[in-house]
Amino acid sequence: MKKMLCAIAPISLMLSLAGCAAPPPPEPAYYPPPPPKKQTDAKTQLESGRKYY
Repeated sequence: MKKMLCAIAPISLMLSLAGCAAPPPPEPAYYPPPPPKKQTDAKTQLESGRKYY
């Protein structure tokens, strides 16, 4: 009886601790990549003084 109790006690302790474990963290939110920038024509680039690549 004592041998059986010594074998069951660690298993029951392990299972009771596993039941109290914290749940896994949630998946990170998925953010889609930003849309590509529109290509501007040469006239707009010359008028604004900015270069868009």
